[in-house]
Amino acid sequence: MSKKNPPKNTNEAEYYKINTKAIDRLVNAEKITPPNDKKLKDPAKQYRSDFLDRIPAPVKALFLKFWFNGAVCYFIFWGLGLNISSTLDMIFVLAVALGIITDIFLNNIIRFIETIPGENEKWLMFPKKRFWTFFANILYAFVVLFCVIQTYEFIAIFYVEPILFGLFYMGFDLLFVGMKNLFFTIIEDAKNKVNKQ
Repeated sequence: MSKKNPPKNTNEAEYYKINTKAIDRLVNAEKITPPNDKKLKDPAKQYRSDFLDRIPAPVKALFLKFWFNGAVCYFIFWGLGLNISSTLDMIFVLAVALGIITDIFLNNIIRFIETIPGENEKWLMFPKKRFWTFFANILYAFVVLFCVIQTYEFIAIFYVEPILFGLFYMGFDLLFVGMKNLFFTIIEDAKNKVNKQ
């Protein structure tokens, strides 16, 4: 390799002088922040509507919980009501369908609509998606459905319709989710008090 020599008409110190303007431009280039565009920060944001981002997260989560549970009542309870004559069989099918729909559709949609990661976890009984949550959601649906059936029997309503069913199911679901969140908050506060001492 040949070594490049400085031109003869300039002195050696001037030839090897560092171009500080170029270095300053490179250093300052990292300090420039990109434009404040939400779509640049979250690539999935380009597939979402800005209208839905203006609706508060609790309203979206509660509406989805109500609507999906009412839809399952409509399609399963009303749709299969003539074909399944046994009440226990209908309760079993309805609970399994509620658990599957909750795990496969409802929880994933609630996770997808969050604008901040983890924002909607407080509305889900099982916030993290794992293999065992599929079966846990089915068992949880049996518990919530049992409470809904007891409510129908207590207030002596013999006609099940999707709107009231969706409201009752959502109400008991929120009650149990709130109890779970309160339990974990109490445990975490107790741990923090022990660590401070």
